[in-house]
Amino acid sequence: MTTTFFRSLFLSTVLGVAGSHAGDEALRPTATPGGAPAPAIDRGLLQLAGSRPAGGGAMVAGRSGMRLDYQKVAPGISQAMMGLENYVRTSGLEKSLLTLVKMRASQINGCAYCLDMHTKEARAIHESEQKLGSLAHWRTADCFTPRERAALAWTEALTLIAENHVPEELFNETRQHFSEKALADLSLAIISINGWNRLNISFRLDPESCPVE
Repeated sequence: MTTTFFRSLFLSTVLGVAGSHAGDEALRPTATPGGAPAPAIDRGLLQLAGSRPAGGGAMVAGRSGMRLDYQKVAPGISQAMMGLENYVRTSGLEKSLLTLVKMRASQINGCAYCLDMHTKEARAIHESEQKLGSLAHWRTADCFTPRERAALAWTEALTLIAENHVPEELFNETRQHFSEKALADLSLAIISINGWNRLNISFRLDPESCPVE
């Protein structure tokens, strides 16, 4: 998979802009509330990439070079995945909410590439550094809204679906914050990021090659 492809994919499906110099400018780290520039990527977030709800977690998959360029050998895969991304992007769900969801799923799965990309995306849309730093421990952090908490709980349940099969109590609680359509759309967003995680972990995309700066 080429860097050009991923830059185009990110800019078109995530930020909704063309791959231009103006888009590159928008992706530079934003200033923190105190005025100091934010780092391009908080490597501490990558250390938390395997953090699971119940504690203890898988480590980020090792990166020793790409195993297989799936975009090159099977371009229809990325076209199909982009179909999911395009639907989710136009579903009406808040971009900030979707970014947190993508980051949390990537933390649980240990996908350093996707976590790196969506951390940069979050900073590009001016998400708070407090939320980014607290995401792996969102249950005990007070900076997340009730709707964000519901989305993150739903993300964890669907990402780890074999562990709990999404209990009725969680469904009922989540429905208090999302309409039927919004919950279906949120579920597809979680399915999409889990798909990207599994492709990028399996074929060993290096987070250092992430085209978003």
